[in-house]
Amino acid sequence: MRLATYNVEWFSNLFDDDGALIDNNSWSGRQDVTKAEQAVALARVFRAINADAILIIEAPDISPHRDGRVALENFAAYAGIRARTALAGFPNDTQQEIILLYDPDTVSARHAPRGDGTGKKGSRDAPRFDGVFRLDLDIDAAPELIRWSKPPLEVALKTKGGREIRLIGVHANSKAPHGAQEGHAAYRISIENRRKQLAQCIWLRQRIEQHLEDGDDLIVLGDLNDGPGLDDYEKLFGRSSVEIIMGEEGATRLFDPHARLALSQRIGAIPTSSRFRLPPDGRYLSAMLDYIMVSPKLHDLDPVWRIWHPFDDPAIYADQTLRGALLTASDHFPVSLDIAL
Repeated sequence: MRLATYNVEWFSNLFDDDGALIDNNSWSGRQDVTKAEQAVALARVFRAINADAILIIEAPDISPHRDGRVALENFAAYAGIRARTALAGFPNDTQQEIILLYDPDTVSARHAPRGDGTGKKGSRDAPRFDGVFRLDLDIDAAPELIRWSKPPLEVALKTKGGREIRLIGVHANSKAPHGAQEGHAAYRISIENRRKQLAQCIWLRQRIEQHLEDGDDLIVLGDLNDGPGLDDYEKLFGRSSVEIIMGEEGATRLFDPHARLALSQRIGAIPTSSRFRLPPDGRYLSAMLDYIMVSPKLHDLDPVWRIWHPFDDPAIYADQTLRGALLTASDHFPVSLDIAL
């Protein structure tokens, strides 16, 4: 069985309010890429992955006038892929949903949130992801109230053989100081964003520990917007979000080989799953942001991970059509997991 996660930049722009694919030469939102070009590229990438279930990060919008699930099912028909049924969890206000596309012939899936709902005052004990988490971030005896701008998608996935896997799809808070110029304001916003992201990941880790204590097979996947050694703020707080989610010393740990390599090798080559153009000169920055972490019993099944990176994977680099499609489709590259279930 193949599971995957894929952050698709500006995916929502490819659909009208009825969920129909806009397949024309208007601009897509990606620099110098038309909607038609991005749609063709994405179809090629999705067909190449051929996943039983693929988590879409920055999926099309769900709102009173739009339904990203309809949009993705229409895209699946256009692309001719097996993963053709869409599942969403709690909606958000960001126009970037977390939606699972899956093949109903090989797996079934349902939204299965855990935790209690909260009021405005929140809870310290892993509340439901559409609620409020109360955590003292700055040790001033006044707990902050933390919310997910994109509540994680909790899925009960069952194979045709009857094995149930719990998936948690995540798009963690960005650390970027959006709306601020360089200087003290940008630094302050970056610190606030880092605190919020760490609090979200502490909340998520509490949920992970609940599943591990219950003996569940668990996979946490998505875009964590963080990784070991990515910025100086990690030094200030002492750890990255990835380390919190995977589990620290003495805890039952999740496993992802790319995260493990990054944690063990602060200097030298590490894997990457994204490639961004930066102003002012348009040069590229690469980073490892996308992960698929598995619980110990699943790790014992010897799964195989793959980052579909057009320059780091020799087989993909040799396929000129797929290589070009990956570069056109998004600023992230898919990560897949092959596992015997």
